[in-house]
Amino acid sequence: MECKIKNDIGTIYITEDVMLKVVGYAALECYGIVAMSSKRAKDGIVEWLGRENLTRGVQIRNVGDMLDVDLFIVVEYGISIAEVCKTIVDQVRYKLESMTGVKVRKVNISVEGIRV
Repeated sequence: MECKIKNDIGTIYITEDVMLKVVGYAALECYGIVAMSSKRAKDGIVEWLGRENLTRGVQIRNVGDMLDVDLFIVVEYGISIAEVCKTIVDQVRYKLESMTGVKVRKVNISVEGIRV
Protein backbone atom coordinates (compact mmCIF):
# COMPACT_ATOMS: atom_id res chain seq x y z
CA MET A 1 0.00 0.00 0.00
CA GLU A 2 1.37 3.38 -0.89
CA CYS A 3 -0.11 6.81 -0.48
CA LYS A 4 -0.67 9.00 -3.53
CA ILE A 5 -1.05 12.77 -3.14
CA LYS A 6 -1.90 14.90 -6.18
CA ASN A 7 -1.31 18.65 -6.36
CA ASP A 8 -0.84 21.35 -9.02
CA ILE A 9 2.80 20.43 -9.63
CA GLY A 10 2.42 16.66 -9.87
CA THR A 11 1.93 13.49 -7.86
CA ILE A 12 3.74 12.41 -4.70
CA TYR A 13 4.02 8.73 -3.84
CA ILE A 14 4.80 7.78 -0.22
CA THR A 15 5.57 4.12 0.46
CA GLU A 16 4.01 2.16 3.30
CA ASP A 17 7.43 1.69 4.91
CA VAL A 18 7.88 5.47 5.19
CA MET A 19 4.48 5.90 6.81
CA LEU A 20 5.19 3.04 9.24
CA LYS A 21 8.46 4.69 10.28
CA VAL A 22 6.79 8.07 10.77
CA VAL A 23 4.23 6.45 13.08
CA GLY A 24 6.86 4.42 14.95
CA TYR A 25 9.17 7.37 15.60
CA ALA A 26 6.24 9.61 16.59
CA ALA A 27 5.09 7.03 19.13
CA LEU A 28 8.58 6.52 20.60
CA GLU A 29 8.92 10.28 21.16
CA CYS A 30 6.11 10.13 23.73
CA TYR A 31 6.87 9.95 27.44
CA GLY A 32 6.03 6.62 29.07
CA ILE A 33 6.47 4.35 26.08
CA VAL A 34 9.38 1.96 26.51
CA ALA A 35 9.29 -0.04 23.28
CA MET A 36 7.24 -1.19 20.35
CA SER A 37 6.20 -4.84 20.36
CA SER A 38 5.24 -7.35 17.73
CA LYS A 39 2.70 -10.01 18.56
CA ARG A 40 2.87 -13.27 16.68
CA ALA A 41 -0.70 -14.29 15.99
CA LYS A 42 -0.02 -18.03 15.84
CA ASP A 43 1.58 -18.50 19.25
CA GLY A 44 0.82 -15.30 21.17
CA ILE A 45 4.50 -14.60 21.91
CA VAL A 46 5.26 -10.91 22.30
CA GLU A 47 8.60 -9.70 20.94
CA TRP A 48 10.09 -6.41 22.18
CA LEU A 49 11.55 -4.42 19.34
CA GLY A 50 14.16 -1.70 19.39
CA ARG A 51 14.35 1.32 17.13
CA GLU A 52 15.71 -0.72 14.23
CA ASN A 53 12.53 -2.84 14.01
CA LEU A 54 9.88 -0.41 15.18
CA THR A 55 7.80 -0.78 12.02
CA ARG A 56 6.80 -4.30 13.12
CA GLY A 57 4.88 -2.80 16.03
CA VAL A 58 2.77 -0.69 13.65
CA GLN A 59 0.04 -1.62 11.19
CA ILE A 60 -1.80 0.75 8.87
CA ARG A 61 -4.92 0.21 6.77
CA ASN A 62 -6.58 2.32 4.09
CA VAL A 63 -10.20 3.16 4.81
CA GLY A 64 -11.39 5.17 1.85
CA ASP A 65 -9.06 8.17 1.63
CA MET A 66 -8.09 7.94 5.33
CA LEU A 67 -5.85 5.66 7.42
CA ASP A 68 -6.42 3.51 10.47
CA VAL A 69 -3.29 2.98 12.57
CA ASP A 70 -2.73 0.07 14.99
CA LEU A 71 0.13 0.29 17.51
CA PHE A 72 1.47 -2.46 19.77
CA ILE A 73 3.48 -0.97 22.63
CA VAL A 74 5.17 -1.61 25.96
CA VAL A 75 4.76 1.10 28.61
CA GLU A 76 6.75 2.09 31.69
CA TYR A 77 5.52 0.84 35.07
CA GLY A 78 3.93 3.49 37.30
CA ILE A 79 2.74 5.75 34.48
CA SER A 80 -0.94 6.29 33.68
CA ILE A 81 -1.59 4.03 30.71
CA ALA A 82 -4.62 6.10 29.67
CA GLU A 83 -2.57 9.33 29.58
CA VAL A 84 0.30 7.70 27.70
CA CYS A 85 -2.14 6.35 25.09
CA LYS A 86 -3.90 9.71 24.74
CA THR A 87 -0.54 11.42 24.15
CA ILE A 88 0.48 8.78 21.61
CA VAL A 89 -2.80 9.13 19.68
CA ASP A 90 -2.41 12.91 19.49
CA GLN A 91 1.28 12.76 18.53
CA VAL A 92 0.87 10.03 15.89
CA ARG A 93 -2.13 11.75 14.31
CA TYR A 94 -0.34 15.13 14.20
CA LYS A 95 2.97 13.79 12.83
CA LEU A 96 1.42 11.55 10.19
CA GLU A 97 -1.00 14.21 8.95
CA SER A 98 1.55 17.03 8.93
CA MET A 99 4.40 15.03 7.36
CA THR A 100 2.46 13.07 4.73
CA GLY A 101 -0.78 14.98 4.21
CA VAL A 102 -2.85 11.83 4.76
CA LYS A 103 -5.82 12.10 7.14
CA VAL A 104 -5.94 9.66 10.07
CA ARG A 105 -9.36 8.26 10.92
CA LYS A 106 -8.41 6.17 13.98
CA VAL A 107 -5.39 5.25 16.10
CA ASN A 108 -5.82 1.97 17.99
CA ILE A 109 -3.31 1.11 20.72
CA SER A 110 -2.71 -2.33 22.17
CA VAL A 111 -0.57 -2.31 25.34
CA GLU A 112 1.31 -5.61 25.18
CA GLY A 113 3.36 -5.22 28.34
CA ILE A 114 4.75 -3.12 31.16
CA ARG A 115 8.45 -2.78 31.97
CA VAL A 116 9.90 -1.65 35.28
